[in-house]
Amino acid sequence: MTVAAHQLRCTECSTVITKDDVSRDFRCPQCHGLYEVVYSWSDAKPSPQTGTPDNPNSRLPNPSALRWLWQERRSSSLAVDQSGVWRFRDLLPIVDDFEKVVTLREGNTPLYDLPRSARALGLNWLLAKHQGMNPTGSFKDTGMTAALSVAAERGFQWVACASTGNTSAAMAAYAARAGLHSIVFIPEGKIAWGKLSQAMDYGALTIQLKTDFDGCVNILGDLVRKFPIYLLNSVNPYRPEGQKTPAFEIVEQLDWQVPEHIIVPGGNLANSAALGKGFSEMHQLGLIPRTPKISIIQAEGANPLYRWFIDTNRVMKSVVADTRATAIRIGNPASWRKAADVIDNLGGWCEQVSEQQIALAKAEIGAEGIGCEPASAVTLAGLKKLVALGKVTAEERVVLILTGHTLKDSQYTIDYHRNELFTAAETAQLTPAELAQHAALRKPPIVLEADSSLVLRTLESYMNQPQPA
Repeated sequence: MTVAAHQLRCTECSTVITKDDVSRDFRCPQCHGLYEVVYSWSDAKPSPQTGTPDNPNSRLPNPSALRWLWQERRSSSLAVDQSGVWRFRDLLPIVDDFEKVVTLREGNTPLYDLPRSARALGLNWLLAKHQGMNPTGSFKDTGMTAALSVAAERGFQWVACASTGNTSAAMAAYAARAGLHSIVFIPEGKIAWGKLSQAMDYGALTIQLKTDFDGCVNILGDLVRKFPIYLLNSVNPYRPEGQKTPAFEIVEQLDWQVPEHIIVPGGNLANSAALGKGFSEMHQLGLIPRTPKISIIQAEGANPLYRWFIDTNRVMKSVVADTRATAIRIGNPASWRKAADVIDNLGGWCEQVSEQQIALAKAEIGAEGIGCEPASAVTLAGLKKLVALGKVTAEERVVLILTGHTLKDSQYTIDYHRNELFTAAETAQLTPAELAQHAALRKPPIVLEADSSLVLRTLESYMNQPQPA
């Protein structure tokens, strides 16, 4: 049911080019801006009366037909239909032969309710879209299946990325699946080993550079301009096409009801931009009656978008990133303009949260039986601030985007529960109430002698304690 080919449009100067005219580094030669993929419906405007696009001759997809088709594909045994990305391929016609896409059956991730967190915040309705349940454990799989399929179709044999962890794992896995060679550049000592181990296991050539993520990006840019290597960082406009599909899944899982608010972690900022694009396209096509607000949460130590947001002059300045939430330890986000437009166009906010607030939120999500990597937990930490500021009210339906699996950074979790995560200075900043919250959530292992009576007495003392609400 593919209805249109696509073009690429610069997000800065609006220059439109064909897919064959894009440069190796995916930058506009006129203004150095990033590109976005555009289709025949990209600028369609829904009619206020009908909610459907106002041009009857535009050959746009029919909303009712799309909903039916996407649901029918769920019962198919074809790999392309079992993918939670390519099941929606009618709205991402970026390859010529869908039967040759590179897929690991990504997407179709669960939407969990968070009743304890909702009660604590006084909200009636709080859900988490867990993208950590993708094949390599993060949301990056949805974008990587799209961009790497384009690379394979265009005959590239080598692909590469700079990464703080999740991108490298996803790229290496999909490259291995496609039979391509992959190169990963990572900042030395600034990556969770659980993520790095994935890239190595999937056969990537891994190069650690004595610099930060942004330094790795600069080196990679030099490389792809000189050699036939396909760049798979989020500057690649095909990555967001895959990463927009969780927006489709969310409303489909909610019987096509639109939540009021989506909360997204902010690192390189392509994910929030992609989700904004997905919701906007659904609205343009008449699939949904309105768009949700999208708010972006950053760590205090890696907060360039937050600084832009509160700056009256709206000037983006890079920062030296420093946070234990390694997936968002990025000081010069490539997709900041796209993310800023999403905040402005959809009416969201940007907030920052401390290391202590991230750790507490991560433990609270874990106490729900869900679990996530530290970067994902900024969503709940930021939601607390938005509720306190009156930006989110009790009756609003909120969805947190959890971007990575809890096993992505197991050492962080172990250090937290052993009370070894914070420095003395960080602990000193906590109030008595916050210290009590952390203490109630920590569950360190108990070391006992192999004595049955001692074990029974210890268990009895714990069993007599009141159960958490």
